[in-house]
Amino acid sequence: MFMFSRSICCAKLNQLSTFETLFSNLKLRPYATPLIGPLQTCESRIYREKAEYANVNWDELGFALTKTDYMYVMNFTEEEQKFFNGTLTRFGNIEMCPSSGILNYGQGLFEGLKAYRKEDEGILLFRPQENALRMKMGADRMCMPSPTVDQFIDAVKKTVLANKRWVPPYGRGSLYVRPLLMATGRNLGVKPSSDYTFLVYASPVGNYHKGDLNLMVEDYVHRAIPGGTGGIKAVTNYSPVYKPLTEAKAKGFSDLLFLDALTGSNIEEGSACNIFILKGNVISTPTTHGTILPGITRKSIMEIASDFGYQVEERAIQIKEVFDAEEVFCTGTAMVVKSVASITYQGKRIGYKLGAETLAQKLHATLTGIQTGLIEDKLGWTTLID
Repeated sequence: MFMFSRSICCAKLNQLSTFETLFSNLKLRPYATPLIGPLQTCESRIYREKAEYANVNWDELGFALTKTDYMYVMNFTEEEQKFFNGTLTRFGNIEMCPSSGILNYGQGLFEGLKAYRKEDEGILLFRPQENALRMKMGADRMCMPSPTVDQFIDAVKKTVLANKRWVPPYGRGSLYVRPLLMATGRNLGVKPSSDYTFLVYASPVGNYHKGDLNLMVEDYVHRAIPGGTGGIKAVTNYSPVYKPLTEAKAKGFSDLLFLDALTGSNIEEGSACNIFILKGNVISTPTTHGTILPGITRKSIMEIASDFGYQVEERAIQIKEVFDAEEVFCTGTAMVVKSVASITYQGKRIGYKLGAETLAQKLHATLTGIQTGLIEDKLGWTTLID
C-alpha cells in the first residue's frame, strides 16, 4: 500500500514539475485580482480571490455600531492569575453580575484601532502594538491585570479575520476595533476586582465628523485634572463631558476644546481627539503630562510632519495662541486628521484655512496612504493579517 501511494505521489509531482504546467491548468475566475509580491516571477503569478462583503451600503457609513458576526472573549480569574483560553463567539450581549467592578465603580478601560482594506483586498492593521502597550499602561493605573502584547494583538487579528466581510472596500471606510478590559468579579466594597474580562468587538465605520469641524472652548467643565486618569482610556473619562458637549452641539458646534484645570488658560484636547496648531514652519501640540491622552494618531502625525521638514514641538499652549494660528487640526483614531474650521471662545470666533492645500490634508493623505498600503510603509507601522 505504501509503495502504491508513493507511485501516485511521484506521478503527480512529475505533472507539476514546472510553474508553467501548474498555472496552465488553473481556471482563474474572471474577478480574481493579481497579488504582486516578492514571490512573483515572470514564470508565476499569485492570485487573491475577490473578497466577500457584507450587505452594507458602504457609502452611507457613519460612526455608529453595525453589528458584525463575532467577538473575542478572554478571562482572568483569581485562581488562574492570568488571562487564558481566549475564544471567538457570536457577537451579542454578555452576562454580568450586578455587583461587578465595571458596573459599580467604573473599573475598566477601552482601546480603539482600525483595520483597513488595501487595493488588492488584503487587510492591514495600524500600529496595534501601540494600543496594546497603552492598555497595559492604563491597566497599571487602574489596578487591573492586562493581556500581554501578544495576547492583545492575537485577539485583534482573530476578531478582524472572523469579521473580514465587514471590512469596507478600499477607500470606503474601515473596520473599527474596540478592545475592552472590564472588572467583572463580584465586588460590593470599594476595592479592585478579583476577575476580569478582555473583550474585542468590531464595527465598520465611515467619517467620525461629517462637515466642517467647529470647536467651542469649554471654560467651566474640565475633562481631566492633574493626578487623575486623563492620560489613559479609562471608561470614566468620557461620560462626564456629555452634558457640556450636548449643549455645545445644540448651539451648532461640532465638539468642545477643553482647557487645563490648573490655570484655565492652556488648551488640552477635544472630547475624543488631540489638537495641533500651525504657525510658519512650527507645529505645536499640548504636552501629554497625565491629563491628555497620548494618541497613537497624534504620535504618527508628529513623525510624518517631522519627515515633511516641519519643526514639531510639545509644550503648553495658551488659548490666546490659537487666535493667531495659521491652521488648526485635530487627530484621533476615529477622525484620523481633520482641519478645524473655527474656534469660538467667550463669544469670539476665529476661522482657519481649509481645503486641499492645507497641511492637515497633506498629513491625512500620507497617513491614510500608509494605513491602506497605497504608500510604502517604511516605518513598520502596518501589519498584514490575512
